[in-house]
Amino acid sequence: MRSLLILIDGLGDEPIGAWWGRTPFTFAKHPTMDKLVSLGTKAMLSICEDDLVPESCSCISRLLGVAKEDMPHNRAYMELLAHNRDISEYEMVLRCNLVAVDEEGHLAGFNGQGLSPQTMSKAAAICNNLLSDIEFIHLSEYRNLLVMCKEEKVLTAQVPPPHENVGGIVDELLANLRNQSLSISYFLSEAKKRLAAFSHDGLHYELYPWGASAREVLPSFEALHNLKGGAVCKAEIVKGLATALEMQLLVPSGATGDVNTNIPSKTAATLELLKHNDFVICHFNGTDEAAHRYDYAGKARFIEQIDSDLLKPIMESYQEPLKIVVCGDHITSSVTGKHGKGKLPVLAGIINAPAKKIKLENYHDILDFLMKEGEA
Repeated sequence: MRSLLILIDGLGDEPIGAWWGRTPFTFAKHPTMDKLVSLGTKAMLSICEDDLVPESCSCISRLLGVAKEDMPHNRAYMELLAHNRDISEYEMVLRCNLVAVDEEGHLAGFNGQGLSPQTMSKAAAICNNLLSDIEFIHLSEYRNLLVMCKEEKVLTAQVPPPHENVGGIVDELLANLRNQSLSISYFLSEAKKRLAAFSHDGLHYELYPWGASAREVLPSFEALHNLKGGAVCKAEIVKGLATALEMQLLVPSGATGDVNTNIPSKTAATLELLKHNDFVICHFNGTDEAAHRYDYAGKARFIEQIDSDLLKPIMESYQEPLKIVVCGDHITSSVTGKHGKGKLPVLAGIINAPAKKIKLENYHDILDFLMKEGEA
C-alpha cells in the first residue's frame, strides 16, 4: 500500500487571543481533514520531542526516517544541493538573508521587508563577485547562500537565526561571526555599501549570514526503508533533503514556498508521483512563512486551501487504498514569530479502506504507519 505525507510546515501554533484561544488550525475549516480523521486517528504530538531543535531540517529529516546521528548539522548544504550544486570537503556554505535594518541598527525584518521580489533580485545581483574568496548565490527573494573555504571557527560560531531575533541589534547579533572571519566581515561591510541604494522609509538593507554547514552525505531513502520515495516541494530545504536521499523530486509550476503557491499544480504532481513511488511527501511552507509574519489569519486560510485544493481532490480521485498523514514539523508561533517544540496536530487515516484507529503516540508511530507495509 502506498503512503502520502502532507507536511504543513509550522502547522502547530499558540492560542490566538483574538480567536478566544483557538489556534489557526482549530479556527480553520477543514472538512476533508476531518473526514480523514473519521477514517483513522487525530493526535497531538511533538516531532522535536526533547532532543531536537525546533527547525525544519532536523524535524523533516526525522519524519523521513533519518536517524539523529545522520541528520544534517545545518541546512545550508541541503539548500545548496537543492540548486544542483555541491562543495568539496574543504569548503563550507552559509545561509544568507537579505534583512531590513532600522535607523537605530535594529533588525526590522528578516525577509527583505519593504522590497518586492524583483527588487530583492536586483539587490542580490549587486552582491555578486563582491569578494573572490566568497561566492554569493541568490536562491529566491531574500534567501541567498555564501560558499567559501572551510573555517572551523565559522562552522562552530553561534549566530542567532534572524527570523527569531527581529528587534535585536544587527551588529551585536553578527559580532561573533565577524570576529571569527575577516573575509566575512569585509564582505558584509562592502555589501552594506552597495545595498545603500535600496534604502527607503527609514530602512536600509544588509546581508545576514548564519547556519554554516559543511558537506554531508545521507543514506538513500530506499536504503532506509526499502521503498521508493518521491517529494513535491518548492522550499530549498526539502528539495535538498530529497536530493540527498535520492528521492524522485518534482517542483510544480507556480510553486512559491509561500501562501501564494499553486496548490492544484502540487496536487497533480503528488498524484503523478504516487504512480511511481511507494511513499510521497508533499510539503507546504506557506504556513511557516505566515506565522513568521504574525499573520495567523493568513495561516488559517492557507490550511483551508490545502484542505480544499489538495486533500479533497486526492481523496476523491485516488482509487486504491492509500495511507495518508497530515502533520507539521514543529510549532511556529503567530504570536512571537518563533519556532517551538510543543505538540502539533497529526492526522492519519487510510482512504478506500474500512475505518480503523491508528496508533499515534510519538513520531515513531508516524514512521511505522507510513513506511511499514500493511501498518494500520
